Amino acid sequence: MPADANANGDIFGGWLMSQMDLGGSNLAGRVAHGRIATVAVDAMSFIRPVKIGDEVSVYAMLVAVGRSSIKVNVEAWRRARDSTTERRVTKAVFTFVAIDSEGRPRPINAS
Repeated sequence: MPADANANGDIFGGWLMSQMDLGGSNLAGRVAHGRIATVAVDAMSFIRPVKIGDEVSVYAMLVAVGRSSIKVNVEAWRRARDSTTERRVTKAVFTFVAIDSEGRPRPINAS
């Protein structure tokens, strides 16, 4: 949407990062069997811009599971509305921590 873009029609990196966080957290929540919180984003790199009207797809792949943490590689890809070609636009490694109902870290194997 136009409110999510700069004057040139490029989507803000923060909006794209939030979509990646949502996609990565879906996978992390399934692995943790419950509530999780984002604690870090490593090595985020923006490869090419996303324009208003582009279709954006987010893909997440599990990298590692620790005692209470989960690392997920997340990529965002774009497809221009008048094209069938998809191109990767950004990537990052997100770290999530499994948390209990009080927001404290909890072991992942404890549901």
